[in-house]
Parts: sequence; C-alpha cells; structure tokens
Amino acid sequence: MDKDLRERLDEIKNQLNEYAYHYYVLDQSLISDQEYDMLYHELETIEKLHPEWITIDSPSQRIGDQLLEGFSKVSHAEAMYSLSNAFNKEDIAGFIKRVQSIVGQDLEWMCECKIDGLAIALTYEDGQFVRGATRGDGNIGEDITNNLRTIPAIPLRLREEVSAEFRGEAYMPKDIFLQINEQRDEMGLVPLANPRNAAAGALRQIDPKKVAERKLNVFMYGLANSGKHQIASQAELFQRIEELGLRTNPLREICRTLDEVLNYIDKISEIRHDLVYEIDGIVIKVNDIKQQQDLGYTVKAPRWAIAYKFPAELAETRILDVEWTVGRTGVITPTAKMVPVQLAGTVVQRASLHNVDFIENLDLRINDIVSLHKAGDIIPEVTAVMIDQRREPTEKLSIPKKCPACHTDLERIEGEVAIRCINPNCPAQRLAQISHFVSRQAMNIVGLGERIIHQMLENQLIQDIADLYYLTKEDLLTLDKIKEKSANNLYLAIQASKSNSLERLLFGLGIRHVGAKAARLIAQKFGTIEAISRISPEEISDIDGIGPMISKSLVQYFNQADSQQLIDKLKRAGVQMSFHGQSSSIDPSSEWLGKTVVLTGTLSHYTRTEAKEILESLGASVTNSVSSKTDLLIAGEQAGSKLVKAESLKIKIIDEATFVQKLAESGVENE
Repeated sequence: MDKDLRERLDEIKNQLNEYAYHYYVLDQSLISDQEYDMLYHELETIEKLHPEWITIDSPSQRIGDQLLEGFSKVSHAEAMYSLSNAFNKEDIAGFIKRVQSIVGQDLEWMCECKIDGLAIALTYEDGQFVRGATRGDGNIGEDITNNLRTIPAIPLRLREEVSAEFRGEAYMPKDIFLQINEQRDEMGLVPLANPRNAAAGALRQIDPKKVAERKLNVFMYGLANSGKHQIASQAELFQRIEELGLRTNPLREICRTLDEVLNYIDKISEIRHDLVYEIDGIVIKVNDIKQQQDLGYTVKAPRWAIAYKFPAELAETRILDVEWTVGRTGVITPTAKMVPVQLAGTVVQRASLHNVDFIENLDLRINDIVSLHKAGDIIPEVTAVMIDQRREPTEKLSIPKKCPACHTDLERIEGEVAIRCINPNCPAQRLAQISHFVSRQAMNIVGLGERIIHQMLENQLIQDIADLYYLTKEDLLTLDKIKEKSANNLYLAIQASKSNSLERLLFGLGIRHVGAKAARLIAQKFGTIEAISRISPEEISDIDGIGPMISKSLVQYFNQADSQQLIDKLKRAGVQMSFHGQSSSIDPSSEWLGKTVVLTGTLSHYTRTEAKEILESLGASVTNSVSSKTDLLIAGEQAGSKLVKAESLKIKIIDEATFVQKLAESGVENE
C-alpha cells in the first residue's frame, strides 16, 4: 500500500513540475486550473500522511514557513561582472570595431533585451536546485535560495541531472507592479519607485511568503564556466538552458553586421513599451564562447559584451547657482544647484556639469531652464539649456581663475579638459585625500567624517594620512564637539584600521586609476607593499583585468620620493602592509553590535543605503522585515506598515533625529 502511495506521490510531483514548466516557461496551459488544483490537493494529502517523503523539489515546498534572519554570503562559481555601457550608436560602432580588430575577423553578435531587474545566480547539483544568490560585489553574493524558490518559473529540478550555476535576471511584471502600487496607495503607503526596485526589495524580504505575493519572474541568459560545459556559442547556450527547463527571453537575435545590430535596437525600441516587463537597453555579446574567453575581462567588465542603454528619462528645472569643488587630484569640478525636480524616481537638486568646456559649449547661465537626465540611470547630469525659455535676467557664469580653497592660480594641462589646482598643500585636496583614505571601501575608519578631518587640518593636528596614526586621545579631545566617549571610539577605530588587509590600504592611498577592485587583485597577487613597490608595469599587466593605464600609474606612484616617505611613515606607525583578506574594524563596545535594525519611511540625512552601511559598520544587522527578533525600528517620514507592526510587537522605535544623535554619540558625523 505504502509503495503504491509513494509511487503515486512521485507521479504527481513529476506531473505538476511538468505542467509548471509548460505554463511558466513555455506559456502553454496543458490542464485546467481546476485539474491542477485537484492534483496539488492530492499531493498535499499524501505528504501530510507521510511527511518523511517530502523532498525539496516538491511543488509544495516552493513557499516555506521559516523566516530568515538576514542573508548569509555565498561565493559565485565564477565572477558575475557588470557590463560596460554604450549610450549612443557611435559607442556601439566603436565597440564592434574595437573587438573585431582584436579578434582579427568579422564576428557574430548575440543581441538580447537588457531586463530591468535584479541579477541572480542559480546553482543546481545533479539537476536539483540547491542555492540561489544575488550578484553582490560580483564575487560574493547573498544567499536568497528560499525566496527564489517561490518563483514558479525557476524549476526545483532540471530536466536533466546537470550540475551548474546559471545566471539571469529576476524581475517584476509591469501589471503586478501597478497592482501593488494601487494597493499601497489605498493603504496610504509610499508607492514603489519602479519595477526594478520592487523586484530587488521583494527578494530581500525575510519572509518567503511575502516574496511569493510579489509574483516575480525570471529570464536566464548565462552559465558560469560555460566553456567547461562544451557549449560553443551564446545561441547554443540559450538552447541548452531551455532544454534543461529554464526560462529565456525569446526576443534575441544573431546579427552579423553593425547595421543588423542597429536595426535590432530600433526594432526593440519600437515595441519596448508594449512588453509586459521593463527593459532598459540591449546587451550585445560576441556569440562565440571561445572568442569570449580569448577576449577576457577588464577589472569591471567583459571585453566581449556591452550594454546599450536607452535614452534616459528627462526633466526640466532652473539653475540657481554653480558650486566649484576641489577633488583629491586637484581637479576643479562644477556642480549645478537647481530648483528640486522629480527625475527617474528621485528628487534631484544637484547635477554634474563635468568641466569648463561643457559649460561654455552650453552657454549655461544662472536662472537658465535646463534639461536633465540620469547618466546610466544614476548620476544626474545637465544635458541642454532651454535657450528659447530665457525670460528672466540671466547671469553669465564666472569661470574661476584661482582655486576656491587655496587661491592658487589654476592651470589646464595640455590634452585635458579639466582645470586643476597644482598646489600640493591645497587644504581642499588634503581634505579630499584623507576623506578617501578613511572611507568605507578604503581603511573604513568609523566616525571620522569630513567635519572632523577639516578640524584636524585647521588645528594642524595632521598634514597627511599617516599623521592619523600618531594622534592621541588627548589630541582628539581638543576638537569641537568631541567628548570623552567619542574621542575614545574614534581613537580605537583609527587603531583598529591598522590591521586592515593590504587591498584597503592600497585603495586608500588614492593612486590614480587604482579602484577598489584593482587594488584587491594587485594585493592578492603580490602580497606585500614592498613587493608591489618593486614590480614593473609588465608584471602588473600580467594580472587579468589590469591594463597598462593602471600599471603605469602604480609604478609612477611608488617611484616618487614623497610616496616612499609616506609608506615609511605608515609602517613606523604600525600599519599592516600585507594581504590577508578583509578585516573588521568594528568597535567591540559599540551599542549597535549584534542589534537587528529595520529602516522604514523616508530619511533626509542619509540615503537608505548610506544608513544601512553605517549601521553595519557599527556592528548592526539591518533587515527588511519587522519580526519579534527586531531590536529597533528607525522611522523616517511617511513610515507605513512596518511602523504599525513594530508598535504591535512593542519593539523600540526611534525617529530620524534620535538616530542621527545616537550616531554622533557613536562617533559618526552627519555630513
């Protein structure tokens, strides 16, 4: 009897998984909803009688009851790179010409829609879904397996017993997004900004049932270490993904010329708003996998692919003023201050003006009406002046001749568009350099903000980054608004940063062109600062992803006497100079250490990401859902359902002003 029942259970599971594949992947309905529901009910009945027979690939296990406490970190089988961007057809033509010149022949290009969602990785072992993760930093993501299991288009078991890590995009369909916002509006909650944010927010829910309510979907397009799976082309990869039961986007096309690529872009551009999902561009890839491998990667992106971004959303507003700031390399950067305007989901009141040539070409003036967009949907930029709308008196911009910080005459280096302050003792440059050194991606000295650094420089407590490590608690107590506790916390944070791994120090030195990722690769390869200081450009270029520009800049830096003196000064202070992986500089006495915190509502002092990073740097765990395990809710303006739930669970609640005050007590400045 039990044997027959077990066989019936296996039969039902196979049937339901097959029906789900046809319905969610192939958009084919093989049975009626009533027949499906009857089979599902029979499955549940058998599993209730024999819970020991329940397997993780059973359709009943898509939505679990267990709430997660945050997300653990997982390493990807192969790095998940982001893509370089093209913003016009000239960029695409340049990319195709460049790649074809490297390969030495005409190529086939796979053109695909760029889904506006969240990048994910799905790991299968012997055909069974065992782990799902976010992209994270490209090497390490967050384990969101339980949440991804709620998406019906992700098979819990593949159609073959394959072990592999697949890449794709999770997204929220447009109609679901509209439904959710209608519901939020009825409940008096702030609407979600866009489907991409909605999908990302859904997958970071702690309760998988909440994820299921968002009705997400996926398109898969990649495979880690695809060459090892004997797949010859991107087209063959899509075919293989489909054979295994995963969902792909059908709007793809192999193109053999630039004209064919551009025609594909035009065709998709015409229908993009009619699609049931959001796309924000087109991805263009070399079709041949072997050629992809030969072309390789830069530090940030594959050399064999590019993402063409559709023209960004535009907005118009009025210029109120232009602010000139000095960067850590002396470049003077203009920033427009404007009447606040809504743009691509956020309120914008400052925008990049790039350089003097840009301003002069626009003939930009105070009181002008300008058009804005977000470059890459992130950075607000002025794109045009509405000359025909000049009605009020306008004021021609005065281009600075002297540094706004030290009043040294500015210079323009031949071949560059930037104007620079070349005074090595410029206080603004020093402030920017030290601020970079203590930042989270660099030495991560918690509590040391620009206001305090500015005081240190003005009081001549420090002249360079190394001087930080010679400060005493008594020195810190001489600073304005720094009391005993803050001085002690800041002193401990500075001392703790001495033990950071080499990649943090290397990035913190502010060497031109050496970003955080390049610093990690270099530190990992050579191990010590002594070894790095002796290497040749050729040795550095041997690292995959490190180009000649980074190599030349690094060698030039270490050949300078000033740089060598600075490194020696840091060594004498006890700063570690070797690679040993990431280290923590969290103060063990921090009141935030071990606390589970939830942020809700709109914050004015910080972005949500900034607040989360600060809390995590102080030892807190920031989660998205309120539960009985939550220690504290920080409520900004227009706080909604999370505030109500926290009140019902009698969880401690503070407003943003109290939050800022508590951070100040912990030594964190609000800049």
